[in-house]
Amino acid sequence: MNEREKMEAGQWYCCLDPELNALRDQTRRAVHAHNTSSPDRRTDMGPELRALLGHVGADCLLEAPFHCAYGMNIYLGDRVYFNAGCVVLDTAPVRIGDDTMFGPHVQIFCAQHAKDPADRAQGLEVGLPVTIGKHVWVGGGAILLPGITIGDNATIGAGSVVTKDVVAGQTVVGNPARVLPA
Repeated sequence: MNEREKMEAGQWYCCLDPELNALRDQTRRAVHAHNTSSPDRRTDMGPELRALLGHVGADCLLEAPFHCAYGMNIYLGDRVYFNAGCVVLDTAPVRIGDDTMFGPHVQIFCAQHAKDPADRAQGLEVGLPVTIGKHVWVGGGAILLPGITIGDNATIGAGSVVTKDVVAGQTVVGNPARVLPA
C-alpha cells in the first residue's frame, strides 16, 4: 500500500509522502482562493474548495478564513455553518450532521502523531475519524481531538477541549471537557 492508501485505511502512514504533499498543496490553493475572495463576490464557499470536499449538503456556509488539510475527507450535512477561523485537519473522515454550527476558531483534529520521538521524526501518524451529529453547537475556540464522536443535539462549550465521546443531548465544558452539572 502507498502512504495515501494507508491513510485512507486508518493505518499508520508517513505524512511526508510526496503524493500527500501534492494533495495538501492543492488544498492550500483552494483554501487561499476561498479566503481571499472579495466580500462583494463571496458565496457560501469558494468553488475550488467546494470541489475538494467529500460532500457538501444544501445551504452550508464556511466563513473566511477557513483551513483544512485535504478537504476530501470532510462530509457536511445540510445547513452546516463554520464561523471565521475554523480549522479541520482531515487526515481521516470528518462527518458533520445537518444543522450543526461552529463558533469562531473551532479546531477539529484527526491526526494522532506517533508518541515515540524517532517515529514522529519520520512523519508517522494515523488518522482517526471525527463524527459530529445533527443539531450540534460547538462554541468558539473549542478543540475536538482525534477519534471522537459527538451525538445529536449536543452542546460543546466555548474553549472546551473534547478528549472523549459526547452522548446525544449532552452539554460539555472545560479542559478536558466534562458534563455540565445540572
